[in-house]
Amino acid sequence: MSFGLAMSPAAAHFSKKLMQYAVAVSFSLALVSTSPALAADDLAAKEGPQGAAVSVLKAAKSCFPNVVEAFGTLIPREETFVRPERPGLKVSEVMAEPGDTVTAGQVLARLALPEGGSIAVLSPVGGLVLSSTATLGAVASPRGEALFSVIARSEFDLVAMVSTEDLPKVAVNQPARVRLVGGGEVEGKVRRIAATVEPNSQLGQVFVGVTTNRKLFVNGSGRAMITTGKSCGVSVPLTAVLYGTAGTVVQVVRRARIETKRVEVGLTSGGEIEIREGLTEGDVVVARAGALLREGDLVRPVMESAEAR
Repeated sequence: MSFGLAMSPAAAHFSKKLMQYAVAVSFSLALVSTSPALAADDLAAKEGPQGAAVSVLKAAKSCFPNVVEAFGTLIPREETFVRPERPGLKVSEVMAEPGDTVTAGQVLARLALPEGGSIAVLSPVGGLVLSSTATLGAVASPRGEALFSVIARSEFDLVAMVSTEDLPKVAVNQPARVRLVGGGEVEGKVRRIAATVEPNSQLGQVFVGVTTNRKLFVNGSGRAMITTGKSCGVSVPLTAVLYGTAGTVVQVVRRARIETKRVEVGLTSGGEIEIREGLTEGDVVVARAGALLREGDLVRPVMESAEAR
């Protein structure tokens, strides 16, 4: 004999609905309890990496001139002395003074002839009058002191001294920029190199030819920057390099974290420095490296524009 109670079809249907409702309520409560964590994860994903904002840029390729500096003084490249052809004639007129620029064939002075009249003293070359002894009434002679000295074609040489270490890098026809004390900057070119060096100082003479319309002064001092070649490679701003007891380093951003890279630096020019080893083109570098950033720090990189470099 069975004592179980039989459930009517209606009661069974109601019981089934009640169980489905209970499951749905439990699932909803579970969603409510986990939704703050999910929302936080979604917000973090939208905001991106957290950390301090840092200005970054990409390491780019650039060429740097290899420059040898030399200091020296200006001398005339070619000095022409002007004398009369006839002896015993007196100067009757002076028509040029030191510092004047003259042309070839220009009259510099006139000499009185004993029988009357005068003859002209002409400049054989164009250039700059360096000195003159011509005074009214003075006797001129073809063998005595020259009436005029003319720097032919106004061409000068900066006789610059270069160390024996740098001397092998210098070659004839290499371009140079010459900065003259009181004379600004002029273009020049290596004209010749002495075959010997001064034994005590171990410096050798390099003659840098200078031609300009600007007025220059003999024995004036100047500095020549001779371009002996160039080096092309990866470069970054000088502000991106840190120097310390651990060596020379650059801070790189990878996966929003700081990585410190040891580098070997080379030439500098215009606020940029050559990186010979340690970086590759395209590496994202902290533009202004500093001690506040350390290995592994989480950062938000902000790319600088090319104009800001």
